[in-house]
Amino acid sequence: MTVDTSSAGDAGVRAEAGELAVAAAVAAGEAVLTRRFGSAITLVSPEHLSGSGPAIVVRARVVSSSFALPRTLVVKHYPDPPEPGRVDPFAQEAVSYQLFTALAPDERMCPELLAHDGGDRVLVIEDLGRAPTLQDKLAARDSRAAERALLSWARSLGRLHASTASREADFNALLRRLGGPVRTDNDGLAGLADDVEELLSELLDVPVPEAVRERIAEAVAQARSAAFRAFSPVELAPENNLVTGSGVRFLDFERGRVRTALVDASCLRLPFVSDPRAMALPAGMSEAMIAAWRAEIVDVWPSFADDVELARQLTISEMLQVWQITRELLPHLNLSRHATPVSREAALVTWWRELARHAGYSRLTEVAEHSTRVAAALAARLGPHADLAFYPAFR
Repeated sequence: MTVDTSSAGDAGVRAEAGELAVAAAVAAGEAVLTRRFGSAITLVSPEHLSGSGPAIVVRARVVSSSFALPRTLVVKHYPDPPEPGRVDPFAQEAVSYQLFTALAPDERMCPELLAHDGGDRVLVIEDLGRAPTLQDKLAARDSRAAERALLSWARSLGRLHASTASREADFNALLRRLGGPVRTDNDGLAGLADDVEELLSELLDVPVPEAVRERIAEAVAQARSAAFRAFSPVELAPENNLVTGSGVRFLDFERGRVRTALVDASCLRLPFVSDPRAMALPAGMSEAMIAAWRAEIVDVWPSFADDVELARQLTISEMLQVWQITRELLPHLNLSRHATPVSREAALVTWWRELARHAGYSRLTEVAEHSTRVAAALAARLGPHADLAFYPAFR
């Protein structure tokens, strides 16, 4: 008789590989700290922190040191070299942290960068402790706590934009120094109108009027504009934000870049649109978050004090977001009639409905009418239950 131990063996191999990766991260962290402070620094009691990116993330305790280091630190190690011709997540993250560490502490919306090394591809950053994430708050059953966390997130996003509104040249210079390519605003925008028009026509039988194509061209131009540019974490999923006593702090900068702040602000209307687990917020919550964000940035961009102007700018940016996510999702959705919709299918219906509503408020009539037709066509294919569920905190 033979016994199949392949599953157990595979688990053992994975466990050993994980231990080796953690040990390599700790060694890289110790090396860069030693070079940074000129004396050996030892890290012990490593704790592997989960994450979906390419970095190995470890929390470790600092053995007694003559330097004013925190008791615990977080090491992010990127063991694999960047792919040729692709954006390097290590370079993006290192430069992002450098940009913020150069600011005054009250303007720093993230942990402090303590040391980094491009050769070892390692970052050592401040440990903000075991604070809950924004995802934790949304998944709990305390609606008041979730509301406070969302407003804190919006304020922190506004402060992040306000403090980096004039720092694009600094960011790009730091990125070139680390060998990372500077991303342009053409990323993901080329051919957008043609692609979505074809998808809507073939899959939903909804044509795109010329007036709507003109609006999407305006949205692309807005995204490429030099106006309202500031740093963006890009990855705005709730799990990437810690809710601390000093407000929400951003963690994941592997895709960090400078772009128009209106892209991030439109995510206050389409909360966490890039997150596969995005869910709905209660009525009025998005408007409250936009007000909190605007309070932080209006001194930098006074034109946003005008309600009509801000609403129009946000709607144009929101349109771009909805079209981009439609190009990504629509070819893969189950559009058989009355299929039980999954979250991303329901989300797409909801986002087209929201775009129609906001476009109506901003008197972008052609966009409102077209978005209403798209939402109706999606709902007709997906059945009567194509509604995005609320986050648990608001059920």
